[in-house]
Amino acid sequence: MTENQNSFQGQVLLPEGFRLASVQFGTQIQALEPDPDAPTDLYLLPGFIDTHVHGGGGFDAMDGPDGVRGMARFHAHHGTTSLLPTTLTAPWLEVMAALNGIGEVMRSGGVQGGADILGAHLEGPFISSERLGAQPPFSLLPTLERISELLALNVVRAVTLAPELAGAPLAALVFARAGVRVGLGHTAGSYEQAWSVLDALQLEEGRWAGTHTFNAMGGLEGRIPGPLGALLNHPAPFLELIVDGFHLHPGSVKLAIHAAPERVMLITDAMRAAGGLEGKSELGGQTVTVKGGKATLPDDTLAGSVLTMSEALRQTVKLGIPLERAARMASTVPARSLGLTDRGHIALGLRADLVVLDAQLEVRQVYCAGVPLLLEVPHE
Repeated sequence: MTENQNSFQGQVLLPEGFRLASVQFGTQIQALEPDPDAPTDLYLLPGFIDTHVHGGGGFDAMDGPDGVRGMARFHAHHGTTSLLPTTLTAPWLEVMAALNGIGEVMRSGGVQGGADILGAHLEGPFISSERLGAQPPFSLLPTLERISELLALNVVRAVTLAPELAGAPLAALVFARAGVRVGLGHTAGSYEQAWSVLDALQLEEGRWAGTHTFNAMGGLEGRIPGPLGALLNHPAPFLELIVDGFHLHPGSVKLAIHAAPERVMLITDAMRAAGGLEGKSELGGQTVTVKGGKATLPDDTLAGSVLTMSEALRQTVKLGIPLERAARMASTVPARSLGLTDRGHIALGLRADLVVLDAQLEVRQVYCAGVPLLLEVPHE
C-alpha cells in the first residue's frame, strides 16, 4: 500500500445497510470487499455534512476567514467533513463582509486539517422580526437588488427566508433558479403562505428545507397548522432538526421522521461556545450563557446550540432511532439537500469523506478526501 492510501476493516455503512467489509481509499474510495472476519465494534460512516452551523471551538462564521478556518477544524475533529458556515442577522455590510470571508477561504483552497467549505448558509437578514429567536434585530426585506448583490459573490449555497415577507415568494424562486437551497424559517407566516412558496419551488425543481424545523416557526394547532404544518405535510422539503435534548421533544423528532422518513437531516446550529467551557459566551454581539449544555440569552431564549454532529448522532440514537438511519440523517440526506453526488454515502469512486466510530459511537478517526485529521482520539 502506498503512503497516501488508507484502509479500514469493520462495519461499513453501504447504501444497502451495514456490512462487514474492508475498504481501501486514497482521495477516493478505491476498493470495497466483504470481510466476514472484520471487527464488529468499529463503524465506518460517511463523513457528516452540517448545513447549518454558526461556529465552534471559540470561532464564528461572522469573524472572517480565520473564524471560518477555526470552526472548520473544530467540527472536523467531531466527524464533520463538509459544512456551510452560517451567518447571523446583522447590518447588511457585516453580512456581506462575512460572506466575503467565507468566499476567501473557499478560493484559497479550503481549510487544511478541517472540513470542506461548501459555501455559506445565509440565515438572516430575510427573516421575520416577530420570530427572531436568538437572531439580532436587523431583519431586511429580500429585494431583487440585495439578492443580486448576494448571488454575485458566488458563495451562498443555502438561504433562510420567512415566506410572509414582501418579496419573499419571488426571492425564493430567484434563489432556487441560482441553485441555492431555500429554507423556510424564522417565520410568523401562515400555512397558506408557506405552502404557496413550497409549491412554487417544487415547480422549479429546486431544493428547499425547513430551517431548524419546529423552532422559530410556531406550533401546530388544529385550526392553525402554520408553516410547521406546511413543512410536515408537503412531500418535498428537507427538514433540519437540532437534536440536542433542548430544542426538540423526542416526540417531535419522531414525528418529523414519520412525516418525512427520507428527508430529515441533523444540523448542529452550533455557536462559538461549542466545545468550550460553560459560562458566558457571545452570539451576534449578544451575551449567551451556557449551562448544562444549554445555551440561552438573558431572557432564557435558546441561543443556538453547543452541539457537534457526532453528539447529535448519539442523541438521535438514544431516542431509539437506528444507527443506520441516524447516520444517513447526518450525511446522506444533507448531501441530497444540496445536490451533492460525490459524497454522503460510501461507494467506489466517491470522495473518501469518512468517520470511524467505536462501539460507544465516539469518534476514533476522521478522513476528509482521504486525509486523516486526528492525531489522537478526541475527548467527546
